[in-house]
Amino acid sequence: MGLRPGRCYHELKKKPYTRISIRRPRISYVKGVPASKIHQFEVGNRLGDFPLVYYIKAGRDIQIRSNALEAARIASTKFLTKKLGENNFFLKILVFPFHVLRENPMATGAGADRFSQGMRRSFGKPIGTAARVRTNQKVFMIKTPLNSEEVVKIALKRAIHKLPGSCRIVTR
Repeated sequence: MGLRPGRCYHELKKKPYTRISIRRPRISYVKGVPASKIHQFEVGNRLGDFPLVYYIKAGRDIQIRSNALEAARIASTKFLTKKLGENNFFLKILVFPFHVLRENPMATGAGADRFSQGMRRSFGKPIGTAARVRTNQKVFMIKTPLNSEEVVKIALKRAIHKLPGSCRIVTR
């Protein structure tokens, strides 16, 4: 079964589902959290001294799934690597996907009423993770050398297209 659309999960609910018991896993609140899709939180030259710092800030309270964060990181990293080179930038994801997303799959089609449980035991199975982001919270950071403003803005716009909600580019 494929991944549900992002619109199903981008609204912030009241409480995050993150409680996982280490000592007594059988009675934990969330059983079996899937691994995060993000492979690297920091890309590029970590030790470089770059004067320009750009951020992506969230426009409103929203949940960003881990696969959307990874897609944004890949899109911006590929563009920056092509234009600036591998060691002429530093990109960092500033949020972590703690929130566990759940799905209560409903059976459809002929005879589905015999298989489906309806709303009985409808807590749902974990299907992924998401980062809970507040208004004006920084999501991405890119550091670059001077004279690369246009390249960075294009890379950040490519990353914003992969993220849900409205985001904006801000300098330090």
